[in-house]
Amino acid sequence: MKKTVRVAAAVIRDGDRVYATRRGKGAMAGGWEFPGGKIEPGESPEEAAVREVREELRITICPTGSLPSVHWEYPDFILDMDCVLCRPVSGVPVLTEHTEARWLGPEELDSVGWLPADLGLIRFLKSFLSSGDPEK
Repeated sequence: MKKTVRVAAAVIRDGDRVYATRRGKGAMAGGWEFPGGKIEPGESPEEAAVREVREELRITICPTGSLPSVHWEYPDFILDMDCVLCRPVSGVPVLTEHTEARWLGPEELDSVGWLPADLGLIRFLKSFLSSGDPEK
């Protein structure tokens, strides 16, 4: 039986753009993802997203809502990803675990090679970011 890993992904939004990062290590190095990581025992997805982004990017974010969760089965594990919509609060990103990062608008979301689980959110984000919703 495959192990299930529960993670929080921080979809950091600034206007109609989101912050994407390229993995620097591990089996999925080179793939693009939303920053985040494992949810620790007793942590909410929002708390995990804030902590992980502080550790990985050295910036402060504020959760503003939830996006659809993603369930993805990789060959050797199952990923349950809670997607947390956030806004940047303070700091300038420092890439401690990633090799590259970009702000992407809805028309640019297909310009990077997303990891399979993150792809599950891209179609939704294209529509969401283009909707002109008041949270911009």
